[in-house]
Formats: sequence, C-alpha cells, structure tokens
Amino acid sequence: MATSGREEVLGRIRSAMVRGAETGSRVEEAHAAWAGLRRGYQRSARRERGAVIELLVDRLVDYDAQVLHVGRGEVAATVARMLTARGVRRLVVPKGLRAEVLVPGFEFVEDEGLSSAELNDVDGVITESTVAIAETGTIVLQNAPGQGRRAVSLVPDYHLCLVELANVVETVPEAMDRLAATSALATTFISGPSATADIEMTRIKGVHGPRFLDVILVE
Repeated sequence: MATSGREEVLGRIRSAMVRGAETGSRVEEAHAAWAGLRRGYQRSARRERGAVIELLVDRLVDYDAQVLHVGRGEVAATVARMLTARGVRRLVVPKGLRAEVLVPGFEFVEDEGLSSAELNDVDGVITESTVAIAETGTIVLQNAPGQGRRAVSLVPDYHLCLVELANVVETVPEAMDRLAATSALATTFISGPSATADIEMTRIKGVHGPRFLDVILVE
C-alpha cells in the first residue's frame, strides 16, 4: 500500500511537470502575478543604530540566550570567561574560525567531517555568523569559513556565537538582501537555544539543537 501511494504521488508530480512544460505562458503569467503583488511590509531599518542593537539584545535575552557586547580587543578574554562560566572544556570549531577565539586552557577540535556521535561527545561549539536580525532575534549561520556545516551548530549541547555589529540588521528583508549573494550555501536560522513544548505545555530545551546559547556582540 505504501509503495502504491508513493507511486501515485510521484505520478501526479510528473504529470504536473509535463503540463507545466506545455503551458509555459501560464508559468510566465504566474511569475508576473507574483512580481505584481503589493508588498507593504517594512523592508529597511527605521530605528537608530543603537536602538537596533538594543532590540537584538532584548530579543536574544528573551529567548534565554546570554549576550555580551565587547570591543574587538576583549574577544579572547570574554570567550574564556564565558566558557569557564558554562563549565565547558572541549569544543568543536569550524575551519576558518578566527584565531583569537582559540584561547589557552581549553581543547578545540577542528571539524573535519566529525560524525554525529563525535559531535555529541564534545561540550560545545564556537562559531561566527553571517548576519543577525534584530526584529526577530535571529542569528544566521552559513556553511562558510568560521561557521561550518549545519550539524556542527546543532548537535553539541552548547553554542557560543560571535556576531559582528556590522552584520546586524533590523528587518528580515534586509537580511534576505544580504544573503542573496550566498543563497546557494546551506543556511541555518537560530532564534535562541532550542526549545519546544509537549502536549502538557512542559517546556523542553535541546530537542532540535543546543540547550544553551551565548552570544558575543563584537564592536
């Protein structure tokens, strides 16, 4: 029965694709209609720069993340302080991560295709980020140097993320514009530590990603 149902679904998809190829004009009409839709939502920042950063911090803290705002020369000391406070010692890091983050007193394992089991054995992960969205309190990671593949930021129980203030935008459309040039890369949107609720509304952390998230905003 399962195989029969699968074949029926695939057959309908194939038929639709054939019909679509035969009716190219309809596709063009659909694209034109899409382009003609009125889009009255906010596409650019309206707040002052300081208010945008404050909004991002407010959203992240509300999502149960810990956030520190530091100068560039304070990054290494801040990383050491946050890792010590969390009680983590062994962390996975993606290739291309800035060297100042690799502070003494901790073990850093560079990801070279570690398995899920190996990722689960480390205490946490440190990454950089591509962009952060103040409006939604979202940090965006891509499969790029310093950020790594998606599994690296989802399997470990703790995530320390560095966000450059220059990469903070107010709105989602602003973020989409920034991501357009690298849209082919695997992209992960993170809004605080992983959390969900069961049918009894009991909040559970760590189901879909790290239970703990620390963010360092770098001036």
